[in-house]
Amino acid sequence: MCIDGYIVQLQIKELDECAKLLRYTSNNVNQIARRVNSGGGVYPDEVDEITAKLTEASGLFGSILEQLSKIQ
Repeated sequence: MCIDGYIVQLQIKELDECAKLLRYTSNNVNQIARRVNSGGGVYPDEVDEITAKLTEASGLFGSILEQLSKIQ
C-alpha cells in the first residue's frame, strides 16, 4: 500500500472456511490443555476430531495458495 497505493480485498470463500476451522481447532486445543493441566485426560475422539479439522484446513490452505498464485 505504501509503495503502490493499491488495496486488494480478496474474497475467497475457502479463506473464511479455513479461518472458521482454525478457530474451532484452537478452541478445542485450549479446552484440552486446560483439562490436562488440571489433572484430566485426553479423549481419543477429541484428538481424531482435531486431526480431521486440521487436515481439512490444510487442504483449504492449498486451495487458497493455488488461487493466490494465479493473481497477476
